[in-house]
Amino acid sequence: MIAKHIWVWGLAMVVSATAAMAQDNASAEQLADELRNYRTYQADFVQTVTDAQGNKVQESRGKLKAKRPGLFYWETSEPMSQYIVADGKKVEVYDPDLEQVTVHPLDEQIASTPALLLSGEVDNLQETYQVRSRSFGDKTMEYTLEPRSEDSLFLSLTMTFYSGELQEMRLNDSLDQRSVLRFDNIEINEDIPDSKFELDYPEGVDVIQGNG
Repeated sequence: MIAKHIWVWGLAMVVSATAAMAQDNASAEQLADELRNYRTYQADFVQTVTDAQGNKVQESRGKLKAKRPGLFYWETSEPMSQYIVADGKKVEVYDPDLEQVTVHPLDEQIASTPALLLSGEVDNLQETYQVRSRSFGDKTMEYTLEPRSEDSLFLSLTMTFYSGELQEMRLNDSLDQRSVLRFDNIEINEDIPDSKFELDYPEGVDVIQGNG
């Protein structure tokens, strides 16, 4: 009888795990469909970072632009200027105050950076993330992504959509910090010239090649 209970319990666990995996894959595909609808995405943002105790440690403002396939532009205007631009092969980070540009190859780890989901490949999200979803009413969908790799730059990412419009991203990192990005003045699928994804910095700026 004990053996039978163990067998039944084990079968229930397998069925439960299989159902959870199916739900995970369905959520990943649903999120991929949401993101595929974005040929371009641009918005202003406010980013707030809090520590493990909930204390605000930083707030910044800026704007971002994303265009498939692979183009991404991030500009922070407050409290310090910084520009991040990706062209599908490399990422350039320009710090005007330091008069320095750092160039990184767009390897797998950097490509999985949350904001790059707006311009990068999304066909195989379930291979990179465990994805859960839940709805709030008829118009709000929330997706939580947990990286499968132990080398990921973050522990979890939650993306909130309202009527198909990405309005917020919440990220938890390994330092127990929480970063919240809230978007405003959102424009979806408006034409953006490729030239808007090029860095313009003065001559004499130090250009440093980062490691892959």
